[in-house]
Amino acid sequence: MSDLGFYGPAALGGLAFLLRLPGLIRNPRDPMLRAVAMLLVTGWGVFFFGALPTIAKVNEMTGVPNFSAPLVYTILTAFSGSCIVLIINWQGSPPERIRRATRWCAGIYGLVCVALFVLFALGDAPEERLRDLDTYYATTPYIREMIVLYLLAHTVSAIIMTFLCRRWSRDVSGVLRVGLFLMVVGYLLTLVYDVCKFTAVGARWAGHDWSTLSTDIARPLASAASLLIATGLGLPLVVQRLEAPWREWSRYRRLGPLWRLLREVAAARPSVRISLLSPAGVRLLQRESDIHDGLLTLHPYLDPEIRARALLDALASGVCRKDAEAAAEAAMVVAALGAMRSGDARQQIAAARAAQRGAGYGCRDLVRMSRALRDCATARRRPAG
Repeated sequence: MSDLGFYGPAALGGLAFLLRLPGLIRNPRDPMLRAVAMLLVTGWGVFFFGALPTIAKVNEMTGVPNFSAPLVYTILTAFSGSCIVLIINWQGSPPERIRRATRWCAGIYGLVCVALFVLFALGDAPEERLRDLDTYYATTPYIREMIVLYLLAHTVSAIIMTFLCRRWSRDVSGVLRVGLFLMVVGYLLTLVYDVCKFTAVGARWAGHDWSTLSTDIARPLASAASLLIATGLGLPLVVQRLEAPWREWSRYRRLGPLWRLLREVAAARPSVRISLLSPAGVRLLQRESDIHDGLLTLHPYLDPEIRARALLDALASGVCRKDAEAAAEAAMVVAALGAMRSGDARQQIAAARAAQRGAGYGCRDLVRMSRALRDCATARRRPAG
């Protein structure tokens, strides 16, 4: 795999961390934000420091042949631990249980990271190996133990994450389930990566050279697995961030028919002008305000008898209760608008009847009313026969 396959995801991970940094600065004690930040940092490190040019540069800058080996192994181990910590916080449990599990995970993986550097310092790896260090030094004392330790930590993490994500996916739906599915696939690929690595190392112990499993097969698997895991983790977070604006835009659009019907009436009341760049929430608030202003203006002309007749007709046609009520409300509003335009003062007597029957405006489903108006307009435009 080309180095672009490592530097590209590293750039995306770094950008994602920078976007999350303001929130972390504002809430430094939020365990979820800290878990996400740690995951993004270590994920960036896996790709950036795992690229061959970076490996060579780190070795050159430190003056220690193969210094990148324990560094990359440590970052990969930290990334594995960060994934577990994030899932622990993400699933939602009692705070004390989350803190205890987080401390255990951080402590164990922290000790593994320290042990990797200690074993490297005790070992002897004088010849720089950029691609096949795992198999080349598989029989070297202490370096051998360092390789096995990082592979074991990586494998244990993959097994735990596969189990946790698979179990959790049974209890959720939607985009979260999709994200968990991607993570399960990613960790299954991670296990295949570990099997390739262990097989290549074991073959070296047996006197065979199967280094191609480690260099040509395992390396692309690691990149693909990391991308799937990062996508699975990021997708629910991104969708959650965009979900509220999307709901607001959707409601804003669906209120269009009702707003267009009442905007002539609402225009009589002073309205706050909003910018073209205003967010969806502001636009929705303005549109709902215009609708309520229009309904208040029409209040003296609303006739509950028209609503009652329209409700019976809608129910008789087989429409569900909520849609029938919305259609009846829409029919009453259309009739009131016609009465107001005609100047029929007799219709204003309906205000007293409406007050007696408790016809308030807060309980109306504005979206259903708007949809009923749209359906009526569509039916009128449809040619007969």
